[in-house]
Amino acid sequence: MISKFITSFFKHIDSVLLACILFAMLVGLLVLYSASGQQFSRVSAQLINMSVALAVMWAVANLQPQHIERIAVPAYVIGVLLLLAVALFGDISHGARRWLNIGITKIQPSELLKLAVPIMLAWYFSKRESNLTVADFLIAGAILALPVLFIVKQPDLGTAMLVAASGFYVIFLAGLSWRFILGGIALIGALSPVFWSLLHDYQRRRIEILIDPTQDPLGSGYHIIQSTIAIGSGGLTGKGWLNGTQTQLDFLPERTTDFIFAVFGEEFGMIGNVMLLALFAIIIARGFYIASQAKNTFSRLLAGSIAMTFFTYCFVNMGMVSGILPVVGVPLPLISYGGTSMLTLGLSFGLLMSIQTHKKLVATG
Repeated sequence: MISKFITSFFKHIDSVLLACILFAMLVGLLVLYSASGQQFSRVSAQLINMSVALAVMWAVANLQPQHIERIAVPAYVIGVLLLLAVALFGDISHGARRWLNIGITKIQPSELLKLAVPIMLAWYFSKRESNLTVADFLIAGAILALPVLFIVKQPDLGTAMLVAASGFYVIFLAGLSWRFILGGIALIGALSPVFWSLLHDYQRRRIEILIDPTQDPLGSGYHIIQSTIAIGSGGLTGKGWLNGTQTQLDFLPERTTDFIFAVFGEEFGMIGNVMLLALFAIIIARGFYIASQAKNTFSRLLAGSIAMTFFTYCFVNMGMVSGILPVVGVPLPLISYGGTSMLTLGLSFGLLMSIQTHKKLVATG
């Protein structure tokens, strides 16, 4: 009886993906305990975040992809309307208008678009797959651009970049020509002076600090300088768990969230970093495998986008902490403290598991 219940409970859970997720979460809790100054309260709060994310993952995994496909348009429309509401009525905090007060709580609608946009685009291309034209890619570009522009206006470049990436990956996997991609890159390069002029002063400052953080070592450049010192001081094998001096002596800022990778690098060294990269690589590879085995266009495009977006999360955070990318406030997936990002990941992994475990029920598209 118990074995049947367990089998039924895990019927739509991908065991390989789940094992990697749980191991990464365990690593995250260990690093968070050190980064928070050994505060059990922060670790227990993260345990709650992880439990909610896993519960959501299980619930979504038990949904058939067809049901997810049906909510593509409503989810996208609601997300865009919420972004419009933020622009008109949103709360302003630290110079940014990103949150919407709905009475009982505040929500950040831009987080919804990280999944609503790729689901919408995957739905659109699945409906147009038999007769794709250049116009379809232009329409898809407009579908992507609308929420991205709203988010940029807030301003929230980090989230805008992730939403843009998740949507672009769907368009790319749908068959976007390399001529358009290379032409777009050339156009962006040509218009870079215009984009520079549109940036806020603090955004320009981030790019200037990336080039030379020593020009303001106690101000704008402090984060990058301290994080690179922490990673470098870890050496080959690291200083050991709970023994990172940059962390324990409170030199490293935002060490439980955006800069937690610096804590990990200092305590576990290059060997630990390589092992963490390998773990992330397995998760990404599993996502691509699920995409390759998907039985219709919608599932294939959505799974591929989720895998590539997870890679983008990892690359941007590690690049930011290592000083090769500007600081844009992107957490390290499954490791950084935070409820919203953990919930988004739970939804994403649930979608992957749904696609993988329901594929025999999905008719070939």
